[in-house]
Amino acid sequence: MSAPSTSAKRPKVVSQLTTLALLVALGLALLASVPGLRDVLDRIGDISPVWLALAVLAELASDVSFVVLFRRFFDRLDARDARALAWTEQATGALLPGGGAGGLAIGGWLIHLAGAPTDWIVRRSGGLFFLTSAVNAATVIAAGLALILGASGPHDFVLAALPTLLVGAVTLAVVALPAVTRSRPRTPGWIRAISAGVLDAEETTFRRPSWRLLGSLGYLWFDIAVLWLVLRGLGEAPTVPALILAYTIGYLANMLPIPGGIGVLDAGLTGALTLYGVAPAHAAAAALVYHAIALWVPGLGGLVGYLRVRPRLLRPDTRVSPAPLTEPAAL
Repeated sequence: MSAPSTSAKRPKVVSQLTTLALLVALGLALLASVPGLRDVLDRIGDISPVWLALAVLAELASDVSFVVLFRRFFDRLDARDARALAWTEQATGALLPGGGAGGLAIGGWLIHLAGAPTDWIVRRSGGLFFLTSAVNAATVIAAGLALILGASGPHDFVLAALPTLLVGAVTLAVVALPAVTRSRPRTPGWIRAISAGVLDAEETTFRRPSWRLLGSLGYLWFDIAVLWLVLRGLGEAPTVPALILAYTIGYLANMLPIPGGIGVLDAGLTGALTLYGVAPAHAAAAALVYHAIALWVPGLGGLVGYLRVRPRLLRPDTRVSPAPLTEPAAL
């Protein structure tokens, strides 16, 4: 048998190096957050262990909810590999620059290494992104309407009505994109890609419903619950509508390309919570503890998942082979 050619070896070497680089990046990002844990430990002393344990469990429930939802969209993958890839995607989103969008991009690349076709990955990733975005938008709109209609919390235009109007307008514009694409065949490629994701989310939700779609609710709502539990453990928590808007506005800071959102997410959440009535000292403490939980739980879970799936991605005899399109097995 002839020896493998240099050109045949090159893609394998590139995959080995790039997947190793991702593993190193995840590990370094976790280590980079260790110095900041000193401040977190100081704050934890002010929180009852019961509230802290509930917050960790809520974050775990949020992460598991994403795994459940991920398996609905990537149901052609082997269940074991899909779970590992879902955890890896969450870790990259939490620890590396780019947030959730960066996590989706890296997750898509890993799924491609698993042997799935690129067009299927792009469509399914778009559907997953837009479904979770739709849940975020609906939650913000509901919270804003609750404040406008008199729920306890700030009722002024800037803090209640303006976020609701902005999110509602953006949501309507995105939902209308498929119709625009159909009516204008020469629509730019990036708009067509967004439209494909929106259509995939709509088809998955309304034409092929599954209990796994409940993961889109748990993924967001349990994560918001983490922040509420931490605030409650510190003795002060705003009303749920106010907390939802503060959480959403605070997370806008995470769009900055800072690994793990270290510093910027803490500042964003602290400022937003203060705007919605939380005392500055409590807001700063809650933001630090919440961020540590939201970073370390998916970060450690994703690192373990990636260590499990990486060897299978690099060995041709054990690479993931997308199964026929069927309803996935139990979690």
